[in-house]
Amino acid sequence: MSKYDIIVLGSGPGGYVTAIRASQLGFKTAIVEKENLGGVCLNWGCIPTKALLKSAQVFEYLKHAEDYGLSVKDFDKDFDAVVKRSRNVADGMSKGVQFLLKKNKIDVLNGYGTLKPSKKIDVDGKEYNADHIIIATGARSRELPSLPQDGKKVIGYREAMTLKKQPKKIIVVGSGAIGVEFAYFYNSMGTEVTIVEFMP
Repeated sequence: MSKYDIIVLGSGPGGYVTAIRASQLGFKTAIVEKENLGGVCLNWGCIPTKALLKSAQVFEYLKHAEDYGLSVKDFDKDFDAVVKRSRNVADGMSKGVQFLLKKNKIDVLNGYGTLKPSKKIDVDGKEYNADHIIIATGARSRELPSLPQDGKKVIGYREAMTLKKQPKKIIVVGSGAIGVEFAYFYNSMGTEVTIVEFMP
């Protein structure tokens, strides 16, 4: 069984920054991640959505070029290329986190981490021991019981970020930051968007 001073469960912004600082302070440190380094924010949230929004913003600027004293003819969007750019931005950032962890001599334990008694973590069947375990597992989206996601007609944020084909119409349930960002992106790309919000 491998022994560490500190094991951080989760490699999102809270987890990887904590692991780096712990290592810099001289602690033998490992980080557990079940998917891609950087967590949801970097891979499926903040970063790739901002890349989508930037593409939407540039497209909006082109539509209104005359307002800026510019003449632009024959422009269009390539929905697939916009989505690919967003994914490439996220992949590049994840590789950046990988570089930082390696530079700071932090072991990356790939797999699903489960807390065990006596300061142990099981990662896909292999046990690790640590003097201190820091839980930085972040958050996940909530699925509505009356509207189960099937990945086709009712989708979550991951599918909304990686659709192969731009929909003609879309209903966004919820007018929080994430819902409005997706609504803005799809509307800018030419999709007819309706936002449904429970709260007044």
